[in-house]
Amino acid sequence: MTENILNAVQDDTVVQLAYNLVVDGEEIESEVLEYLHGHQNIIPGLENALTGLEVGDSKEVLVLAEEAYGEFDPDAVVLVSSNSFPQDFEILLGEPMHLRDANGHVFTGVATALTEENVELDLNHPMAGKDLQFTVTILGIRSATEEEIQNGGLAHSCDSCGDGCSDGCSDGCCG
Repeated sequence: MTENILNAVQDDTVVQLAYNLVVDGEEIESEVLEYLHGHQNIIPGLENALTGLEVGDSKEVLVLAEEAYGEFDPDAVVLVSSNSFPQDFEILLGEPMHLRDANGHVFTGVATALTEENVELDLNHPMAGKDLQFTVTILGIRSATEEEIQNGGLAHSCDSCGDGCSDGCSDGCCG
């Protein structure tokens, strides 16, 4: 049987899918997502499980932590001097913060403890160490453009950055 490349999820196709994500028995997200397959734009365990599915297919996918956001790394919990933050920067315990290091790299950290001298930051992904249960339905598949393949992802405007990108797209937060 000949496979129609526009009907099956494979490398260099743009896939639109609806998914529900459940973690530790709680629904975390229910979204529609469009991504370029085969270019590591989604977590590896989910991407691998979607290969070969066709438009209209639904599937339950359990992605173990090591195939998602990795195991929790205790070495990624660091102490940073309170003086490293601007005086007007509000540090909220337990809330993700977009931070920029001395080299201009943007990253996310969560303050887990706060003293006059130091801020304890957890630099792990919030889903590190967690197994993820997805329910997915393939809504559409199309061939990727040459530009999408060369870029390794879909083109997005700066409008997609939202509030977390106050300095524009060039700092990598839309990437």
